[in-house]
Amino acid sequence: MDAQDCQAAATLEPPGPPAHGCVAAWWDMVDRNLRHTVPSCREEDAKGKDRCWYEAALRDGNPIVVYLHGSAQHRAASHRLKLVKVLSDGGFHVLSVDYRGFGDSMGKPTEEGLTTDAIRVYEWTKARSGITPVCLWGHSLGTGVATNAAKVLEEKGCPVDAIVLEAPFTNMWVASINYPLLKIYRNVPGFLRTFMDAMRKDKIVFPNDENVKFLSSPLLILHGEDDRTVPLEYGKKLYEIAHNAYRNKERVKMVIFPPGFQHNLLCKSPTLLITVRDFLSKQWS
Repeated sequence: MDAQDCQAAATLEPPGPPAHGCVAAWWDMVDRNLRHTVPSCREEDAKGKDRCWYEAALRDGNPIVVYLHGSAQHRAASHRLKLVKVLSDGGFHVLSVDYRGFGDSMGKPTEEGLTTDAIRVYEWTKARSGITPVCLWGHSLGTGVATNAAKVLEEKGCPVDAIVLEAPFTNMWVASINYPLLKIYRNVPGFLRTFMDAMRKDKIVFPNDENVKFLSSPLLILHGEDDRTVPLEYGKKLYEIAHNAYRNKERVKMVIFPPGFQHNLLCKSPTLLITVRDFLSKQWS
């Protein structure tokens, strides 16, 4: 059952008073755009059910993934639906939502805004999941959103239950300057200064490399050996930083996948699901 079949049409209410004037409008957006895919073992039960059933299902003991997608397209891109299917078949609930400014969601996509979106969805999910664990899963740009959100929650005394970072970068500045399509402009006079000034103006950093130093949640890093969009070296560097910073080294793990999956297709790896389930089951036991 794909995300379209399992829409969670629940009216979402913030866990506390709105931090910004736009939050109320954002909840209306989430009401339209949040997709809840139940574990495939429950798809027959889910047919024809209302929003109350979906909310209650989050307490059924099957682990939950809040999926934070990358910068291109939207939550219904084919490789994202494939990942959702893999996780659903593996016994996970998957909640996926387009950030503000993505897909048919309203608003302007800023780093602060995307981070707020992720925090709100995670807190909404935790408020309804009982003792069922909730994992933040970020891919590419979504890894920056995930660690930003996780750091805020850590500072609030509510560390997330687990984090999966798929094809992560160290920080957006390094990732952008080394992006394949931009490399050809690096020697153009004034390009780097103009580019960096623009990123500073828009306050775009997504500092994974700094965020992981403050986390205590179980952290799994996944990277393809032949990823040319976010090269493997960034994932390795981030793992090194996290491993050095974590007091409990067993909470940090990196898995490198062989060539063939590039940036978007780890969902096709026959070992992806078992890798994730093994890590989470050990951390949550």
